[in-house]
Amino acid sequence: MTNTKKTPESQGSHQSSRESQNSHESQDSHESHTPQKSRRPKPMEVLREARAQLAELTGMTAESVSSFEQTEEGWALEVEVLELERVPDTMSLMGSYQVELDAEGQLTGYRRVRRYERGRADARGSR
Repeated sequence: MTNTKKTPESQGSHQSSRESQNSHESQDSHESHTPQKSRRPKPMEVLREARAQLAELTGMTAESVSSFEQTEEGWALEVEVLELERVPDTMSLMGSYQVELDAEGQLTGYRRVRRYERGRADARGSR
């Protein structure tokens, strides 16, 4: 059996329940709109994300990272990429790409700085 009368007691309990719910909703919405301080990613997170972003942009497999450093603007990496697969594997064409990321680890630019056959060593005196 339910109370269908609108007595002051029943109205008061419904009203206080609604006020409590509205109070919680406004707290939740306030907390979700509070800007969180962005954290600087860890080096391994940056490496993984840089390889994934470069591979997605170029469509080529990022095989390794040959240099990695933190800069004032974010991060700078040199990534070795398989550009053209050949048989035997030592004849495959590789590319060395300079990749720049911002402080959050998002790729801001890249460029190929060198192209070479996988089986060839750099000539003496070069980089």
